[in-house]
Parts: sequence; C-alpha cells; structure tokens
Amino acid sequence: MTKVAIMGVGLIGGSLALCLKGKPGITVYGYSRNPSQAEKYLKLGVVDEAGTDMGEAVRDADFIFLCGPVSTLEPQLEQLASMPLKPGCIVSDVGSTKASLVACARRLALNGVWFIGGHPMAGSERSGVEAASSHLFENAFYVLTPLPETPEDVYDRLAQLLKHTKAQLIRLDAQAHDEIVGAISHLPHVIAVALVNQIARYNDGNELYRLLAAGGFKDITRIASSDSVIWRDILLNNREVVLKLLDDWNREMEQFRLLLESGDGDGIERRFRDAKAFREQMPERRKGVLTSLYDVYVDVPDHPGVIGEIASAFGERGINLSNIHIMESREEVPGVLRLSFRQETDWQRAIETLKGMGYSVHM
Repeated sequence: MTKVAIMGVGLIGGSLALCLKGKPGITVYGYSRNPSQAEKYLKLGVVDEAGTDMGEAVRDADFIFLCGPVSTLEPQLEQLASMPLKPGCIVSDVGSTKASLVACARRLALNGVWFIGGHPMAGSERSGVEAASSHLFENAFYVLTPLPETPEDVYDRLAQLLKHTKAQLIRLDAQAHDEIVGAISHLPHVIAVALVNQIARYNDGNELYRLLAAGGFKDITRIASSDSVIWRDILLNNREVVLKLLDDWNREMEQFRLLLESGDGDGIERRFRDAKAFREQMPERRKGVLTSLYDVYVDVPDHPGVIGEIASAFGERGINLSNIHIMESREEVPGVLRLSFRQETDWQRAIETLKGMGYSVHM
C-alpha cells in the first residue's frame, strides 16, 4: 500500500487528496496541528486517515506533500530532515515559489529521501478544505522542479502518482519557474493592488470613481481581492525577481508616458497591436496560474421569474453557477445577465441549456 501524507489539507492539499483517495493501492493521511481541522478532513471524506501528530503522519509515507502557506514550507522541511523518514520517500510541495525551497532541500541534504518542488497552477477564489475538488487540477499545468541530481526513476515515480490529478506536468528549473511565475502572476497581483488603491484615493474626493468602476474595472482587478497574508509571504519570498520585474514595468510605463507627451499616435497604436498579437497566441480555455472565470452573456426579457427559471434549469442539470450579475434591467428594455462559471464544462453545458431554452447567448 502506498501512503501519501498531505501536510495541510486546504483547497490545494484537499484537492490533491481527493485526486488520490480511493485509487487502488493508495491511502491518504491528512495532517493538521488543529484537532478540529483533522476531524473535519475525515468528516468531509477528503482523506482516509487524519491526525495532529506530524511524526505519525509521515511515518512510513512513500510521498509527503507540504501544502501550507509559503512561509511554513522551509520550517516544515527542516522538521522532516530530523525525522526517520522511509528510505526512498519523495517530498514535494505546492507553493508558488520554488528557488528558496529547493535551495533549502539541497542544504539539508535529506538522507535517503528525495525532494522535488511542485506547483500546481490552479486555484479558486474560495479557500479551505470545503472548497477542495477532485477536478481542480484537471487541464491545468503542474510544474515540477527536481534537483539536477534527482534520479529519473524518482522523478517518474512522482509523475506517475500525479497522473491522477489529470494535470499536464511541466519540468522546470526552480529559478526559471520563479521568474516566469513572477511575471505572469506575482507582478499582475502587485499592479492590480496598486491600481485599486490609486482609484480608492481618487474616490475619497469623488465617490463616482467607486460607482463607475463596478463593471470592467472590477473584472480586470479581481485578483486584488486575494488573501493579503498569503501574498505578503509570496512576494517577500520572491522579492528579488519581483523587484526586477517592477523595474521593467516602470520602464514600460515611462515609454507610454513618452508616447503620450510627444503625441505619437502611431507608437500608441503599435503598442496595442503588439499586445493584441501576443495575447491572441496564448492558449484558449486552459487553466493557468491565475484563476479563470468563464462568462456568458444572456439577453433576457423583462418579466418576473426569468432568473429563477434559468437557475432552476441549471440545478436540474447539475450545472454549477459561480456568479450572476444583472448588467441591464430597465422597464420595457430587455435585460442582460452575465453568468460566470469556474469550470469550462459547466460553461459549455450552460450555453447549450440556454440555447435550448430559446435565449440569445453571447460569449
């Protein structure tokens, strides 16, 4: 029997546990320092066993996944280094920064135990074990950052286990991972927070800023609502990369400033064309490091019960609706609903359902 120990069974750890639980020859053990949390893991059926004793959790484990906040990963790895782990055990993690943890593993020189950094590039706006899903990683990229000296058969053992997540595995150097994720995730979070705070200052003198920002502005800055403590730890852990990215960003903004000052319309157009061309080369409908929402817009008549009718139809078909927003609803004017879904399959089935009900649908 293969024992998998999950250290921290929240959204990511819980989803990983659900991907593995019930698979032939695998037993999943969930660890938490909090007794009530361990009890919750069992009550929700996320793990096979659970407890608050770290030594018991990792005893005879074939795989150990560190699934806590970034700031807890190195201390946990140091604790594991002092424990009698099973020879050949593979330790991994799910943090969004890799270089410092890989360096820590190399420094500890785990005796007879292998460390392979991991980062499943999937998430949710919800958190906690209650939000865990066995489908979270499906169609997502899952980055693994083994040490250069890691034997291929060790890497293959972990890759084989992670096939149960239905994610696409990507092998990367730890530093390269941090630079790429810094650019496509960490920097956008900083920019979104700075932009929202800038508008908040303007709003102190005129509340129309907040009122009129409720549409597209709120959509493009959605990531500014991310957990502040988690992001404090991520940014501090990857600060050298983020500082360089911020320097590059400032240069980009300075170029825009110069184009505006000189009235260079052609230059502005070129910037937009270049951005559009690169953006259109990005893969469509694949999960990435930033959580996606799948939206559909529906023209609806102005009569009572229409929203309930749509919601009921989704419920009967098991379609999970994440959010609903009435964008236009005035007397004698057809309304527009924006419906959001976290899963592409729900989005596709919703479109089919709405068209079957005779609604005009726009994507």
